[in-house]
Amino acid sequence: MNNILKIKRLRENAVVPKYATSGAAGMDLYACIDTPVTLEPGKLLMIPTGIAIELPSKDLAAFIHARSGLGVKHGICLSNGVGVVDSDYRGEVCVGLCNVSDKAYTIEPLERVAQMVIAPVAVMEIEEVTELSDTVRGEGGFGSTGR
Repeated sequence: MNNILKIKRLRENAVVPKYATSGAAGMDLYACIDTPVTLEPGKLLMIPTGIAIELPSKDLAAFIHARSGLGVKHGICLSNGVGVVDSDYRGEVCVGLCNVSDKAYTIEPLERVAQMVIAPVAVMEIEEVTELSDTVRGEGGFGSTGR
């Protein structure tokens, strides 16, 4: 498998994603908008990036994560938690944002709005069964092992 992520600009002003540092796990995604857009408290917004991607293998996916600075400083998070771009998707990569703060936030053209991490995925065969194996934990969940 090669390590080449193919990126196609869908709009002239789109910014090709890039890693901010040599140790960064995610590459920055940029808002491909012509004018500033204000995200009001409690609202959702879809931000286009102006790019499409081609992953080199069906064993990989692109995962879209919030930028920590936007989330911690301004309450701007991803509306779907983590976005998933499947290996066979060729449409525009968009970023769903939500504002969980009590203040409006204005997204500027070409602002970094999310980060994209390429990671392996395990595609499993599905087998429906009537019983599952026992474990020490069993069905305990939602804090059953402690705080």
